[in-house]
Amino acid sequence: MDGHLGIWQPVGGAVLGAVIGAVLSGPEVAAALREMPLTMKRLAVVQFFTWLGLFCMWMMFSLATAQQVFGALDPHSPAFDQGTLFGGRTFAWYSIVCFLVAFLLAPLANRFGRRQVHGLALVLGGLSLLATGFIHDRVLWQCTMIGVGIAWASILSMPYAMLSGALPAARMGVYMGIFNFFIVLPEILASLTLEPVVKQLFHNDPVKVVMLGGASLLVAALALVWVPRETQRAGA
Repeated sequence: MDGHLGIWQPVGGAVLGAVIGAVLSGPEVAAALREMPLTMKRLAVVQFFTWLGLFCMWMMFSLATAQQVFGALDPHSPAFDQGTLFGGRTFAWYSIVCFLVAFLLAPLANRFGRRQVHGLALVLGGLSLLATGFIHDRVLWQCTMIGVGIAWASILSMPYAMLSGALPAARMGVYMGIFNFFIVLPEILASLTLEPVVKQLFHNDPVKVVMLGGASLLVAALALVWVPRETQRAGA
């Protein structure tokens, strides 16, 4: 990997930043930002680190599989191709786990609370990605997707369930749209900075980037501590 930013990266970032800035500066959106509920502000931090961790995983997991499980560093070697293909197939497991776990989330949230369930799911996902730095066995490597699948099932539902009760009904659509910016922003950050970080800080080691994703999920879980436990719909 080249550790220097190509011209398209800052230009692309500038264009995306300008578009986001134009949207956020609109009168209705700007007013909503000024009056953003506390729960949403704190959940936005959780979302930012959650999706940053996911992007680290998605961008580097196949390369990490080739290196960590197949011992392949040469991208032109047959083992490298086998490793990246195996990494892609490994992702199927977290989709399967997500499907199965999704049916359990609602009763668990009703019993233990949405914040607690989501926090545990993020911890399981984060620890699973951190474990990739110590695993070389194919079966155990695939088992990391159990924790990731649990986290993914919760990520797709729990933050929005926690948020919906804290939003004024009249601005529900606006705030949900703003909330999704905290998915886009870490994606932009990852696309602009991950390549030089891998080169300069991690010395082209994709496994460390996947582990960084795990650490980011743990930070997201920690940030949940500051999200209020129970909320009532504002403006109801």
